[in-house]
Amino acid sequence: MAEGEEEIPPEEQEVEGGAVKSFLEHLEDLRWMLIKSAAALFVCMLACLFATKQLMAILQWPIDRASQRHVLLVPEDTNQIVTIQLSGLVLQTTKLTSNLTGSLDLGTNRYVILQLDPVAEGTNTLLALRVVTNAPPPAVAALKLSFLSPADPFMFAIHMAFFAGAILASPFILYFVGQFVMPALKIREKKYFLRAFFFGTFLFLAGVAFAYFGVMPAAVKFAVVYAEWMGASVPFLNATEFSSFMFKFMLGMGAGFELPVVLLALVKIGLLNYKKLSAMRRYMIVGNLVLGAILTTPEVFTQICMAIALQVLFESAVWIAWYWEWRDKRRQGEASR
Repeated sequence: MAEGEEEIPPEEQEVEGGAVKSFLEHLEDLRWMLIKSAAALFVCMLACLFATKQLMAILQWPIDRASQRHVLLVPEDTNQIVTIQLSGLVLQTTKLTSNLTGSLDLGTNRYVILQLDPVAEGTNTLLALRVVTNAPPPAVAALKLSFLSPADPFMFAIHMAFFAGAILASPFILYFVGQFVMPALKIREKKYFLRAFFFGTFLFLAGVAFAYFGVMPAAVKFAVVYAEWMGASVPFLNATEFSSFMFKFMLGMGAGFELPVVLLALVKIGLLNYKKLSAMRRYMIVGNLVLGAILTTPEVFTQICMAIALQVLFESAVWIAWYWEWRDKRRQGEASR
């Protein structure tokens, strides 16, 4: 027995934790569980509806972060980039194939600024041209979320409030579900249920955080660079479609991160072991690609990222199963001495 575990006699481990109830009493408990869960979801949705502006900023963060990332999809463009400014105001940024513009030599630096400064000549004001050859790279303007119809802002607010409210209400909903399920479990089952609940919640939040902070900025940047490679441009993103894309991907990644909990639960009840998990490795590679396509949106970059993350989690589950078997064999050897 592991250190810190309470010694519970086998006959007590099979004892159920709650009083025996009739079928109608179970239906009544189920009804109240659904009512309390719906009430928690409604209250959290209402709170998120008043915080739409803050949710918009959260939605904008991966897009702003994407503008600071570099994704090398094609060989880097070596054309000279010239920015025309009037007293610090950027008028135009263009690419030149030659550093000679008429009689003006712009030098060999990659980034050049043509600065137009007002100069007084008697009663006249002229523009003097100054070439800055050691200019820094021009700032990349971040994409902005936009609405394409008058009804979009209202639908977007409701859409955001529902998904954000579901995330906020999830701890309360899980608590109400636990209140409904726990009395029916035996003492041994409760122990494993609580452990699975704790680690499952942690992995779900880790998957959501990994999707939001790690993958989303790279996914947005990849989409923009790919569009530019095809000769198109992405000046803005539809707020409603982007929010749907982001929330579906975050929820899918969170659900995918539950894979080790499911596999290790099957190991605990004896349906799987280390040898069977090792034999499943080649099939899991294909299965993770399929799960990435099902649990995320139809976009290749996020599907591949999720498949890689799921494969890493699967390998973790395999080695945990190996450790459990090794630990049990060592204990059996010590007990037989």
